[in-house]
Amino acid sequence: MEIAIIAHDGKKAEMVQFLNEQRDILHKNEITLVSTGTTGSKVEKAGFQVTKYLSGPKGGDAQIAARVAERKCQMVIFFRDPLEKHPHEPDIFMLMRLCDVHDIPLATNPATATLLFQDC
Repeated sequence: MEIAIIAHDGKKAEMVQFLNEQRDILHKNEITLVSTGTTGSKVEKAGFQVTKYLSGPKGGDAQIAARVAERKCQMVIFFRDPLEKHPHEPDIFMLMRLCDVHDIPLATNPATATLLFQDC
């Protein structure tokens, strides 16, 4: 199973913490992680193996959206910061829309992500 992980700057530490809490599930189920560039770098420093794409503002969100559309990615965990403006919001909305179009589970906060991981 491939899971995409993305986190806005103010949520990156929260993403690392979430993945640390789910470490056993990730390893037991041989889950492959893909990520936008900066989030992926933070996750790598925490000891996780991840395939990194471009950073979100440089097209990483769009690259992951393409993986969703191609059905290569089975889940998206995107810890968004709803209180900040982001210059790449069209890409963010495209990714979210494609998750809905292709019926791909999408979690935008740790509580929802935890519920999705219970089914892994």
